[in-house]
Amino acid sequence: MAGLAALGSASMGVSSQPMDKTAPDTSQVPEISSPSALVRIEAAALEQLAARLEGASGETFERVAKLLAGAAHQGHRAVLTGIGKSGLIARKIAATMVSTGTPACFLHPSEAVHGDLGMVARGDVVIALSYSGETEELLRLLPVLPRLGVTLVSLCGCVGSTLAQASEYVLDVSVSQEACLHQLAPTASTTAMLALGDALAIDVSRRLGFRAHDFAELHPGGHLGRRLMPVAKLMHTGDAIPTVAPDASLPEIVHEMSAKRLGMTTVQQGGRLLGVLSDGDLRRLLEHEGPKAFGKTAAEVMNRSPRTIAPEPLAPDALEIMERHRITSLVVTRDGTSASAVLGVLHTHDLWALPGENAKG
Repeated sequence: MAGLAALGSASMGVSSQPMDKTAPDTSQVPEISSPSALVRIEAAALEQLAARLEGASGETFERVAKLLAGAAHQGHRAVLTGIGKSGLIARKIAATMVSTGTPACFLHPSEAVHGDLGMVARGDVVIALSYSGETEELLRLLPVLPRLGVTLVSLCGCVGSTLAQASEYVLDVSVSQEACLHQLAPTASTTAMLALGDALAIDVSRRLGFRAHDFAELHPGGHLGRRLMPVAKLMHTGDAIPTVAPDASLPEIVHEMSAKRLGMTTVQQGGRLLGVLSDGDLRRLLEHEGPKAFGKTAAEVMNRSPRTIAPEPLAPDALEIMERHRITSLVVTRDGTSASAVLGVLHTHDLWALPGENAKG
């Protein structure tokens, strides 16, 4: 494992000395004079990280991503661990993985040696975060992990460290400079850890075939929940569907539209969709026909090619159809075609309603 950890260390520019074992040298660190300069230090760390991923680190990243995807397919988890600032980053990476389809959890290293190692199962992948690679709480775990039958991956800035040498794979998060004037507070280094963890989470999610529908199932609340609700949970159903018969008169059509307040009505016969009428259709009819319009029936003036959608697509899919065709409603049918049974009606206003307010009908 030590050979793997050292792979490409010269080309990756990773320090071979633990950060917390060497007194920081601030003599060559330029004075930081503005907030923008602080941000640029962290941006530079990300550029360095991206450059490494395009080089020697890219192969290691690929192997780790395949390892995580394979573990997930077999029902195993990614177990993130770290202490202090690195621990906070580990928690966030675990949360991102869980929300994008990769089974994951956070293991506090101090609690691990007091029983929480019980959450680690054979076949899991343990991802340890420590810039120095000499974090005492993590080193206590090293003798135990091989006996548990897990693979150890580290996000580390020092390949010569104890943690890196004990790891099967080492992902380089070294930085040339922290944003802290004294080079003590983890800033650019934790930003690099977070970005690399996010990249792993999204890459593994892609390998697992995680879809927008899956994301929606995991995010039922808030703005994301509204955006990712399926049409079936947003549409008006039952008696709330505006419906008239093909022989309905203009006053009957207007009454149905006013009663259901969707600015349109379906025209159905025996449960079969024949067409739709919108309030815009009625205005144009009156402009062109004048008083003669009152002698027309729904079948004579309806739109015989209504836009329809199935109940499974998500809200953004429905909104895209409405915007593309410049319409404000869609008829929801069993298979998304006008030839199948009508299940409901979806209006643009429904797409932005709060969850819980959509039990129409």
